[in-house]
Amino acid sequence: MSTTLVTNITNLVTNDPALGEGPLGQIQDAAVVLDGDRIAWVGQAKDAPEADRAHDAEGRSAIPGFVDSHSHLVFAGDRTQEFNARMEGRSYSAGGIRTTVAATRAASDEELEANLLRYLREAARQGTTVFETKSGYGLTVEDEARALRIAARHTDEVTFLGAHIVSPDFADDPAGYVDLVTGAMLDACAPHARWVDVFCEKGAFDGDQARAILTAGVAKGLLPRVHANQLSYGPGVQLAVGLDAASADHCTHLTDADVDALAHGNTVATLLPGAEFSTRAEWPDARRLLDAGATVALSTDCNPGSSFTSSMPFCIALAVRDMGMTPDEALWAATAGGARALRRTDVGRVTPGARADLALLDAPSHVHLAYRPGVPLVREVWQRGTLLG
Repeated sequence: MSTTLVTNITNLVTNDPALGEGPLGQIQDAAVVLDGDRIAWVGQAKDAPEADRAHDAEGRSAIPGFVDSHSHLVFAGDRTQEFNARMEGRSYSAGGIRTTVAATRAASDEELEANLLRYLREAARQGTTVFETKSGYGLTVEDEARALRIAARHTDEVTFLGAHIVSPDFADDPAGYVDLVTGAMLDACAPHARWVDVFCEKGAFDGDQARAILTAGVAKGLLPRVHANQLSYGPGVQLAVGLDAASADHCTHLTDADVDALAHGNTVATLLPGAEFSTRAEWPDARRLLDAGATVALSTDCNPGSSFTSSMPFCIALAVRDMGMTPDEALWAATAGGARALRRTDVGRVTPGARADLALLDAPSHVHLAYRPGVPLVREVWQRGTLLG
């Protein structure tokens, strides 16, 4: 392996207060040494050690690569007509997922993988270096397993979401579908996944069904995460915290007890503002969660129905504008917060020993991600120590 000195960085966010100023550990006039796929050194450029080669950041700012901890990228088709209808006044419900299920079942493995890679490249150009993605658009044993096999070729963060909605094949027998998910489907899918997830919501799975699915997944060695409290108040958050799930995702409709549980447990509240933007729904109250002491992550929820964006900078801008977050809080949530939601310590920060993931911005600081919404500020992306083309 050889070392690379990335130097002439105007402002570097490390997410380690021990390395720099403030909660984000910011360093001015900074440099970073990459050694293979790891970070070897971080500090001011004037103190940088020698390296095998140098890379001039040309006065740009630098941040950790974004950690997108919630996406649904193994699918076919789109739902343009559904989006159009929502913009004309129709409300969003869980049922629209069936449209994508039909298209995904009809697609070949090659088509699904090509689609996945398209959106991964799109996300990487915008600074995302770590992503989680789920199954959930097959809802048969064979289709769920193949979705996970395809996803596992491209990320370690693979989630079994056979419990996205009740399969159309079991419309009159939801209990039978839960038996399938916790039995043959889980057996086929567990070897290809790290996580188990469930959409705990009206129109999807109730609290008892969700608990049965998650506990079955845990018994198979999978770690739990939950789609919780997106469309209405419900048991999802309490279930997530009670099972020590890594993340409760959406968290739009929260009681005081829900907020208190998140503030005093290990479960991260992952907020997905792209979904509220696309469905014209009520925004999650990030300020309420942060003030209570909860850990908050931001993610895209990239999917063809309710949040068809792969842009973490866009989600940061929404969180700052409409969810009460400061630019510093939003950046931390989109990097270190996402790492927490995946229970990882090797990503989401720029510190010695961490994975060499870095995004360089055509801006003097990360604040411009919210200050200049919609502008493609990410100029260079380093992933595992490699400069992406």
